[in-house]
Amino acid sequence: MAIKSISVLNVMAFQRQWRKNNGDSKDGKVQSGDGFKLNFCDGINVLIGENGVGKTTILKMIYAATQWSIKKTDQGKTRNFLQFFSNNLKDTDALKNAANKEDYSYYKVSDGKHTFEESFSHNGILNYEDWLGLNIQSVYIPATEMLSHSKGFLALNQKYNMPFDGTQNDIIVNASLPETREVSPAMNGILEKISDAIDGTVIQEDDTFYVLKKDGRKIDFSLEAEGLRKLGLLWKLIRNGLLEQGTVLLWDEPEANLNPELYPLVADILLQLQKNGVQIFVATHSYNFAKYLEIRKTFKEQVMFHNLYKGSSATPEQLSAVFTDDNHRNDEIYSQSAYEMADLNPNHIMIADSKLLDEVYGEQQK
Repeated sequence: MAIKSISVLNVMAFQRQWRKNNGDSKDGKVQSGDGFKLNFCDGINVLIGENGVGKTTILKMIYAATQWSIKKTDQGKTRNFLQFFSNNLKDTDALKNAANKEDYSYYKVSDGKHTFEESFSHNGILNYEDWLGLNIQSVYIPATEMLSHSKGFLALNQKYNMPFDGTQNDIIVNASLPETREVSPAMNGILEKISDAIDGTVIQEDDTFYVLKKDGRKIDFSLEAEGLRKLGLLWKLIRNGLLEQGTVLLWDEPEANLNPELYPLVADILLQLQKNGVQIFVATHSYNFAKYLEIRKTFKEQVMFHNLYKGSSATPEQLSAVFTDDNHRNDEIYSQSAYEMADLNPNHIMIADSKLLDEVYGEQQK
């Protein structure tokens, strides 16, 4: 089951948008519209954009919604959006858009047939009866590598108010699950690629993760390069049977601390996971990593790019298409979606690369 769309109003960076011809307007004037909206493909969805435009927020909203779809078997089975940001936040007012705390605030996630809505204004979940039981399995990989901190982490986090959020706790739980007895041939192929890259496999003993090298050495996970730890985590998730058909994988900054020479490998792994029925969401600041996904995809609809930008970054053409005056532009978050990055403008990760090339060219001309 794939996630098809998300809508957000007055949460974090997302606020009310003012659009031309929104709703039932027939006169072309700016109207108070709904919140931010984004439609997804069933394959790999790549979120790009400058800092502060809500990429991680979107990933966490989707993750929270999928967790709420699972039949509740114990008190900790599901987590709300607040917990995925911090264990120290007291209520959802902290997540409301700072400029619109008194306005209606919510986010909606849909699979095309069912809609999950968490309302911060009502402090509750709407349409929960239809959503609960869909059992959308998901895995969230946070930007911070966590397995090297696993020793005693879960027990301490349960007893004390540690400065970690729910996604960081969940990834240790998922990596600590028992390995499945059988892995599909396609997944075995991915495991072999990862094993070659990390020169071994990942094991867990007494709450501690190790890389068991092919020559028999057992290396503490914390002693491996962080980029290889990311690959090791991916190996463990696949070996535990958590990235099978129908799963949603959400990965925040997969390129962080990863040797650029490994970008093609990680891109190939994600493309292979998608071919095997895993819907994927990644947030990245790397043009090179995103470009590998684009050039190595096997069909157009396999990878979709979603460019998030502030109104202050919009081009004059975009402003004239959306607005009829100068009101409500600068702080709002907008988006474009396309199957080719060249069709996105302004594309900040491409702009950054272009500036670097300009400086290199200028230095060569001196």
